[in-house]
Amino acid sequence: MSALTLVKTTASPLLPAERAANRYSGVNTSAPSTKPLKVGGITPFSATDYPGQLAAVVFVQGCPWRCGYCHNPHLQSRTRDSPLAWAQVLALLQRRVGLIDSVVFSGGEPTMDRALKDAMHDVRSLGFGVGLHTAGMYPRRLQEVLPLVDWIGMDIKATQQGYDTITRTADSAKAVWASAGIVVASGVTHEFRTTVHPALHTPSEILALAQTLSAMGVRNYALQVFRGTGCKNDDLNVISTEKFPSADLIANVSALFESFVLRCE
Repeated sequence: MSALTLVKTTASPLLPAERAANRYSGVNTSAPSTKPLKVGGITPFSATDYPGQLAAVVFVQGCPWRCGYCHNPHLQSRTRDSPLAWAQVLALLQRRVGLIDSVVFSGGEPTMDRALKDAMHDVRSLGFGVGLHTAGMYPRRLQEVLPLVDWIGMDIKATQQGYDTITRTADSAKAVWASAGIVVASGVTHEFRTTVHPALHTPSEILALAQTLSAMGVRNYALQVFRGTGCKNDDLNVISTEKFPSADLIANVSALFESFVLRCE
């Protein structure tokens, strides 16, 4: 029997890069990794980004997609210089030893940055567990870092047929579904999740997506109802998500998984 949990979520505040730079201006900023990660911001403490763990969240710059409902659009582009030096991030994390359990790499899309593997090694050397939020558009890079990951939250945006409409990128589904198979086969603890909006997902599409994921071996799944915080798409923001998805759809999706979570405002 699946466990249905209703969770109210709020946006996690980023620690502004300029404030962090001032706070850690006295530390050595030469990156200890071979390739320094491009960090757009950091949340020093979160109880919601890694299930059952207290974590810091590192937001990596860059994402090749332009999803209309994105609530971190400021992280889509990669700047020439990292807003927050990786050495400064490590200085903060060293001060968090004993206070948090893990570090989650989020974005943007963290696997877009080739320095991710080195950064994960740095984090593990401090004794932290590693979490990863990914949309799966780089399956080879994902497979490369998975041995360093303790938990992965994988975004699945739609059925294969509906992907390009959401990502605004041609042929975006193929890589994602390859990544989904890699995650399931890896045995790494995971949560697959889909952000849903009535203008982008019909009930039948949501159910079909859930059935596909269940059939491929996904056991932990979450539906995340669209929230307007940070979203710059007014066409989506003005549409009400009240009573979406329906109770019947929630029940039908929940029945497909060992664990199911509905997250809403």
